[in-house]
Amino acid sequence: MPGKNAFYAQSGGVTAVINASACGIIETARKNRNRIGKVFAGRNGIIGALQEDLIDTSKESKAAIHALVSTPSGAFGSCRHKLRSLEENRAEYERLIEVFKAHNIGYFFYNGGGDSADTCLKVSQLSHTLGFPLQAIHVPKTIDNDLPLTDNCPGFGSVAKYIAISTREAALDVASMCETSTKVFILEVMGRHAGWIAAAAGLAAEREGDAPHIILFPEIAFNREKFLARVKRCIKRHGFCVIVASEGTQYKDGTFLAESGLRDAFGHAQLGGLAPTLAQMIKSEHGYKYHWAVADYLQRSARHIASATDVEQAYAVGVAAVEFALQGKNAIMPIIVRGKGKRYRWSIGEAPLELAANQEKKMPRSFISRDGFGITDKAVAYLEPLIAGEAYPEYRKGLPRYTRLKNVAVPKKLKKFKV
Repeated sequence: MPGKNAFYAQSGGVTAVINASACGIIETARKNRNRIGKVFAGRNGIIGALQEDLIDTSKESKAAIHALVSTPSGAFGSCRHKLRSLEENRAEYERLIEVFKAHNIGYFFYNGGGDSADTCLKVSQLSHTLGFPLQAIHVPKTIDNDLPLTDNCPGFGSVAKYIAISTREAALDVASMCETSTKVFILEVMGRHAGWIAAAAGLAAEREGDAPHIILFPEIAFNREKFLARVKRCIKRHGFCVIVASEGTQYKDGTFLAESGLRDAFGHAQLGGLAPTLAQMIKSEHGYKYHWAVADYLQRSARHIASATDVEQAYAVGVAAVEFALQGKNAIMPIIVRGKGKRYRWSIGEAPLELAANQEKKMPRSFISRDGFGITDKAVAYLEPLIAGEAYPEYRKGLPRYTRLKNVAVPKKLKKFKV
């Protein structure tokens, strides 16, 4: 007789490899049918649990589930919904437990970043308080690479690869036209408080003078005069200037250059428009012709050029999450541990959620060049293994072939709940 069922949900911004983690969880659970019944996925993340909108993954074929490894985005839907503290909104947490009871769910796998780690911890604590046995395991995911305790975050390696490649290719374009056309190209990338993605652009340079010529990090206070002087010097020396800017670039007082004044569901400032802001700044001061681009969703959905290392690690944390749960562990997160020595090796470890929730890992100052506009050899040594290898999806008629699940709903048993 199978054991209790499992609930899995995807949270926050999706990645090129988050579905690989889902695959790792589902395939490992299926191998342990004597201990885990079915895996139910929340439609649109944790909202699916609150609204009792569950997806029965047992209705999917073995081939369809395995194809998740090479499919980007969130196969079951994700959301940005912050569960407030137990004191502020105990009703939502109690609703989760009510749904889990109704569907015989004893395993909770939450796939996301720092905010979802906090949610996973709170659900674990409340289940204990209410005397409902539930093993809550957080599955790490974030392109921002800012989760603590883990060497790197699944999702980051593929974004890093995409940005490094895009920077190198765009630089070749600008270099070929700079004599009579564009002098400045600006690429805006994601990264609110941590500059890991922007730093990855530095891998595009093969020798002195190669692009990117300027990288802007959230960790380094923006200085307008210093920045403009650097742009001018770069164009005088190379004929053109390629800039990669993190969306979280900010002034010394902490004000974002691109803050819109709006906030998302987690209370984070909505950012956007940094690239045109910098472009106008350069145009006003120097008059150079420019082009700019915003990587936006393209960077996090680019499964066609994903890092093989990233795909392997994303799958591995999914497998580990189930294995940890079957070992009786609770309120932990599988982490990636980097081995010692020059040859890159990694393994899976674990970390308690109380140390991971709501924490951000920023770029070490030792990874940023002294002038604040580039990366060091130490950063290169850290980043290079994470973008290594290609894991191309299957192609058909010239385009990647991605799976689409049936996402059959589980019959509801409870009254409606307003989120």
